[in-house]
Amino acid sequence: MTTSKVETAPVAAVSVSTNPGRAQKIKAIALNTFRESVRDRVLYNLILFVLILVGASVFVSELSVAQESKFIADLGLGCMLVFGALIAIFIGVGLVYKEIDKRTIYNLLAKPVHRHEFIIGKYLGLCMTLLVNSIVMVLGTELALLYAGEGFSPEQASILPAAYLIYLKLALLVAVALMFSSFSTPLLSALFSFAAYVIGHFSGDLRLAAELSDSSLVRGVLTVLYYLLPNFSNFSFPEAARGQMVPVRLILSSTIYAVVYISMLLSAAALIFQKRNFK
Repeated sequence: MTTSKVETAPVAAVSVSTNPGRAQKIKAIALNTFRESVRDRVLYNLILFVLILVGASVFVSELSVAQESKFIADLGLGCMLVFGALIAIFIGVGLVYKEIDKRTIYNLLAKPVHRHEFIIGKYLGLCMTLLVNSIVMVLGTELALLYAGEGFSPEQASILPAAYLIYLKLALLVAVALMFSSFSTPLLSALFSFAAYVIGHFSGDLRLAAELSDSSLVRGVLTVLYYLLPNFSNFSFPEAARGQMVPVRLILSSTIYAVVYISMLLSAAALIFQKRNFK
């Protein structure tokens, strides 16, 4: 069985055998996307994260142990969310467009690769990048907490499930960005993704505003937005920085919500991408 390789500018090499399985094709695209992200120096933001964390530890060294631990936990989770969101949006919106712009999509789809496999592979590849990014940040936060508290602190245990919720939020944001990128330009996709991300944190306010509005049109629009846009506030638990454990019920409900919503977004992205004409 021979193996052919496609060498491109944005895509280093995607190896697809003449009759591969679906999982193998998705894996090849995912791994290539991950390597591409590394070459784009995405993970270099981890160095910045470590520097911020070390500097903050020195800055708050005069505080009590409890205050210092809470500050470091807040900073670690906040940086994980901010850096992860930037990666999810600004790389996620270019996953599809870059292949089209460089015309490498023609070579790739000439192989036995279906378009939905391409979408799923791209999504999983960026999720792998975010996973590595998140793991390193969590480890850095744990070490900083260990150093600050000179031993075990409640925040060291509580930030682990909180970091998991943040990763679910980032995985959902990647799916949002990928869906928009399947039919729009990177600039518009980034704007749409950012708007969905911001509005998604105020879903409860949308519902309340719909109930208080006297206009049937406004109520209808706000209600549609409430059910259509992902509710990113489902993945927030700020009390974790104070040592409170995330409830198991919240973890399970957030996981189910993320899986269902991501599946819907990827299905929509694959359907839109399937109907696009690249000729």
